[in-house]
Amino acid sequence: MSFTVVIPARYASSRLPGKPLADIAGKPMIQHVCERARESEAARVVVATDDERIRDACTAFGAEVVMTSPDHASGTDRLEEVVRELDLDNDHRIINVQGDEPLIPPVLINQVAENLDRYPEAAIATLCERLHDIDSVFNPNVVKVVFDEQGMAHYFSRAPIPWARDQWPAGIRPERGDVSLPEGIGYFRHIGIYGYRASVLRDFVAWPVAPTERAESLEQLRALYHGARIHVDIASVKPPAGVDTETDLDRVRAWLASTREE
Repeated sequence: MSFTVVIPARYASSRLPGKPLADIAGKPMIQHVCERARESEAARVVVATDDERIRDACTAFGAEVVMTSPDHASGTDRLEEVVRELDLDNDHRIINVQGDEPLIPPVLINQVAENLDRYPEAAIATLCERLHDIDSVFNPNVVKVVFDEQGMAHYFSRAPIPWARDQWPAGIRPERGDVSLPEGIGYFRHIGIYGYRASVLRDFVAWPVAPTERAESLEQLRALYHGARIHVDIASVKPPAGVDTETDLDRVRAWLASTREE
């Protein structure tokens, strides 16, 4: 199994500008992400960026970098440019690891790549985890996914899916405590790590935005809308949260400091 990890890294961030270069235990965050990716079975790890500061930092610790356009509408467009730049075969597997995931377990990277091998009918593979609290199910910032017994995605949504018609009457309000999770159904949060065949990335940039994608602001719905199959597997280990805010950054710094003291 041969695959390439691509790590998109942008300097601009509304909540934490320059976060790929934020210092964590004496290293820029992007270096921690690259080190986790190198611990996977990937044949190659590439950072995709449009910023020279990130390029220079990555070059300094020996990472391979592909400079991409600053005008991409989405991270998937940036991945497709890397595929073109590296001239990868259509069946080559690309695993997209976000540049703000310094603690990502390498086993999850391998799991996504292995599922693309195991399910040749899938153009894309991703992960999820089971939800146990009603607040997360009803939280629009938590993306839910429904899939079949083979793990093929039916739909991703910010809404609580599947809707438990008999248990959840109209007008329910979880914050009042008048709703609970029904038994025997299962609710799952989508985890934002993706594996792609290079061919679907080439197709993706040519597809128009799907109505469902526009409504939910979820890129993966464009792939489903245009007939690409997405395999969803339950993550083999619980993924730690990424870094979106200064508070997240402090949390990661504290965790790494505590592990060094043990």
